[in-house]
Amino acid sequence: MSKPVTLFTGQWADLSFEEISKKAKAWGYDGLEIACWGDHMEVVKAAKDPSYVQKKKQILKKYKLQCWALGAHLAGQCVGDTYDERLDAFAPDKVKGKPAKLREWAIEEMKLTARAAKNMGCTVVNGFMGSPIWKFLYSFPPTTEDMIEAGFQKIYKLWTPILDAFDASGVKFALEVHPTEIAFDLYTAKRLLQKFNHRPALGFNFDPSHLVWQGLEPHLFIREFADRIYHVHMKDAAVTLDGRAGILGSHLPFGDLRRGWNFRSLGHGDVNFEEIIRELNSINYQGPLSVEWEDNGMDREFGAQESLEFVRSINFSPAAVAFDKDMKGK
Repeated sequence: MSKPVTLFTGQWADLSFEEISKKAKAWGYDGLEIACWGDHMEVVKAAKDPSYVQKKKQILKKYKLQCWALGAHLAGQCVGDTYDERLDAFAPDKVKGKPAKLREWAIEEMKLTARAAKNMGCTVVNGFMGSPIWKFLYSFPPTTEDMIEAGFQKIYKLWTPILDAFDASGVKFALEVHPTEIAFDLYTAKRLLQKFNHRPALGFNFDPSHLVWQGLEPHLFIREFADRIYHVHMKDAAVTLDGRAGILGSHLPFGDLRRGWNFRSLGHGDVNFEEIIRELNSINYQGPLSVEWEDNGMDREFGAQESLEFVRSINFSPAAVAFDKDMKGK
């Protein structure tokens, strides 16, 4: 049986929850991965007010949509990052410009997100953890191993109480391995799991778009972490190095054609999605394939519909019988 296809609402937060639900149904999606910003999901209300949750469920039911996961990327980023003014865009007014208060808010928000997910009937929350050491990516001035280890230890200290709350709610946290996160590639992801002693509450939201431009083969990430793929984003990226552009983006905005890489609508980039589906089938992944649509060079409604068609076209099930089963001699 093919996997359900959902739409992540994070890039549609300018629309009301009912409006994006209506559009997703019209396009043919099976469900939504609900972002915890805009009016799509207020986690404090969802954690504490049954009537709020009921209204969200009624809208989903109205449009015959399901929800397997919430997306809590923004608050999660505020937990582990070293403060700068960019984080204020993710936080309520009362904590803007107040690093300690902002982090306290973010930690509590993530704990409540676990309860919100449980109340919504979801088993996974996707998101970011932030990183106090991302600025050390290029090792000049010289970066010591002690500095890197201290960064991982800080994430461990900040996130352990949050993951305890996830355990209490029976919900898993799926880190989206991504630049600016404590785990941004295969080896840092491995180190993160080791730091947390491989506790089951922590796994990954697999998103190939953030791996392919770094030079990784995304499907091998699935193979490496077969038991930790808790959710999957379907998102593409194109590497367009031309001898002028660099892989670090040159401080050019997304969508600028001079960049060395850009996010692309599904099927218009360099991600080999067939290999990804094969790897997901090999680990018996049964969760949703969630379209996270990002492409500054394409109309988003056209892209959302085309992306769904693309995912449907490659969303094949594993074989029910070996093709050579009846070829053996007697």
